[in-house]
Amino acid sequence: MNVLLIGAGGREHALAWKLSASPLMERLYCLPGNPGTALHGSNLAGDPTDPVQVLAAVQQHPVDLVVIGPEAPLAAGLGDILRQEGTLVFGPGQAAAQIESSKAFSKELMRRHAIPSASFETFSDYHAAQTYLKACDPARVVIKASGLAAGKGVFLPQNQAEAQEYLRSLMQNASLGEAGRQVVIEERLHGPELSVLAFCDGVNVVCMPAAQDHKRLLEGDQGPNTGGMGAFAPSPLATQPLIQYVEQSILQPAVDGLRAEGMPFIGVLYAGLLLSSDGPRVLEFNCRFGDPETQAILPLLESDLLEVLLACAQGRLAQAAGRLRWLPGAAAVIVLASQGYPGVYRTGFPIRGVENLPEQTWAFHAGTAMQAGTLMTAGGRVLGIAGYGESLQTALSRAYLGVKSVEYEGMVYRRDIGGGQWMVNPTSSVYSSSGVSIEAGNRAVALMRQAVRSTYTDPVLSDVGAFGGLFSAAGLQGMQDPVLVASTDGVGTKVMLAAQAENYASIGVDIVNHCINDILVQGAKPLFFLDYIAADRLQPEVAAQIVSGMSAACRDASCALLGGETAEMPGVYAQGKFDVAGTIVGVVEKGDLLPRANIQPGDLLVGLASSGAHTNGYSLLRRVFQGVPLETVYPELGCPLGEVLLAPHRSYLPVIGPLLPGTIKALVHLTGGAFIENIPRVLPPGMGARIQRASWPVPPLFVLVQQRGEVTDEEMHRVFNMGIGLLGIVSPKALEAFQSAIAETTWVVGEVTNTPGVEIQ
Repeated sequence: MNVLLIGAGGREHALAWKLSASPLMERLYCLPGNPGTALHGSNLAGDPTDPVQVLAAVQQHPVDLVVIGPEAPLAAGLGDILRQEGTLVFGPGQAAAQIESSKAFSKELMRRHAIPSASFETFSDYHAAQTYLKACDPARVVIKASGLAAGKGVFLPQNQAEAQEYLRSLMQNASLGEAGRQVVIEERLHGPELSVLAFCDGVNVVCMPAAQDHKRLLEGDQGPNTGGMGAFAPSPLATQPLIQYVEQSILQPAVDGLRAEGMPFIGVLYAGLLLSSDGPRVLEFNCRFGDPETQAILPLLESDLLEVLLACAQGRLAQAAGRLRWLPGAAAVIVLASQGYPGVYRTGFPIRGVENLPEQTWAFHAGTAMQAGTLMTAGGRVLGIAGYGESLQTALSRAYLGVKSVEYEGMVYRRDIGGGQWMVNPTSSVYSSSGVSIEAGNRAVALMRQAVRSTYTDPVLSDVGAFGGLFSAAGLQGMQDPVLVASTDGVGTKVMLAAQAENYASIGVDIVNHCINDILVQGAKPLFFLDYIAADRLQPEVAAQIVSGMSAACRDASCALLGGETAEMPGVYAQGKFDVAGTIVGVVEKGDLLPRANIQPGDLLVGLASSGAHTNGYSLLRRVFQGVPLETVYPELGCPLGEVLLAPHRSYLPVIGPLLPGTIKALVHLTGGAFIENIPRVLPPGMGARIQRASWPVPPLFVLVQQRGEVTDEEMHRVFNMGIGLLGIVSPKALEAFQSAIAETTWVVGEVTNTPGVEIQ
């Protein structure tokens, strides 16, 4: 392949270095590039923000893929223009790039899609912003230029005079040009920062190792903000549950939201996070590889970078993700800057020693230029010296050893990259030494708070953290004879598969939808839900993922997630084990309760499709597939086994709810006991049912289970739903109206008989 790389910084040199190692690479062109990229390809003259010049380069050289590094060309719409000409592009279009080019757009997107971030207000009018700021505690706000400011548009005032000066400089004096004409004033959060970058193809998200960047110029995180003075990866803060939470609750919702709004995101989505006491919060989104984070992340990439970027551009990241491999160990980069950066600085000084770096250390060029064969300084950030090692300390040692090899006049760098509060361990309490962490419980609640609040309906009177949930019953006054219907249940051993697959949100959906169906069969619609999560040791991010799934299911059902409980019980639960349960309360008019008393022989059983095994039969499923990797793709299933087994339990409320009350005589939720034990629960004494086994298509999963496990037909219909998750019992006269009111395929699977029990034919 021939690839055109757009950009001229340290990020682009790191990309060129890794791309050139691909066996797929034929020719690499860089526009405009720098002396570092010239070591790996051919630099082309041109302005990367001028589409005419970039198109000319594409037409002059046979280019198969364009990789856009910096944000400015993306914000200018270069990706759109190239795609219109039929060129494959790694990088989002102009609309999606607003996630970085407009902080106002980004914050509103986060608000619309419930992505955790700081509270904020946006202003285009200086006097309105001035008035708002006067009413704020300046030490508790952050002032941000909405537009692109090369990492220099964030201001942390210490007093009101300083806050007003920042505002005046941005909005009246145009210190950052158009970037500061609109500002965002947001809540100032406290905690360590984390950078999580992810490959995206418009639909799928695959995270890279999380990095930590050092933005301030001086040691101890002092001095002005810069574009970044150093970074390391992976961060010790980035536990696997935390990354899963970020992927599922931040990155994926952002990509899904952009796609739903007609702005598919293809490229690298970068979430700048702050790990607050309330959990991860998005400080900002970027629409490209970070700089200098890329110089610390790419040395860890064992796989072919070009293959991954091409898969993103072609919309097939899901297939390529399985081949993505990262090296163990760590990498770090130290930025060497010019004296005076990020303010006024001088350039044109010779650089010596770049060619004499130690093993597993690299120099990535940023602000350099070749003049008469001599490498010279040509920018604020001049070089990034990166090192790799089996540990973070080794990586840092190698990087700093590389720094000592380089010399130029006015060289400035930080000597504490890799230090800071990430190294501080909280003091262990007596209670935590017994195996219980109060801090973990508090952190879990903090992580859940936003997801839970997103489910609150008008009758909810309490907030997260109260001793009990409060729900106003005033809405029931309009009912003639309201009956409260309650149900409680657990997910069962499906939680063990969720832990094995490290996919926890689906079981949160499972427990809510299971309980919704249990009260639906009595004619009730949900009011509120309460959850219970217990474990040997609480992992806050895992609990938060589970609750985020519960919240999504509750929102879909207009049901409040009113309250819940997390419990740490070492010694009661085995190491690494946990359980999830929940209770739901709904309401129905007494006269509309199901089942009805007029069920009679000859009434028909109509089946609605399940979404999989739902929450039953998982002890048998785990036995049947014992030792089989969850990544296994059986031809008859067509996707990984884990994906099939963890398909969330379906809620039938959207389909059946509008039909209640009506001609339905009874509903049967095929849960534990399936056909054999659940159907008799709704029938009058002396009646039974006859099921015609061949009347609906059995999904391949159940056929495979029966074959592998040598399970009898009777046991299959006692354990599994066999592809039918809900049965409606209606008279033959009401059949046509019932089926036509449901916008999906249904099947008449049997009839009511005057013989007790369930016969499977």
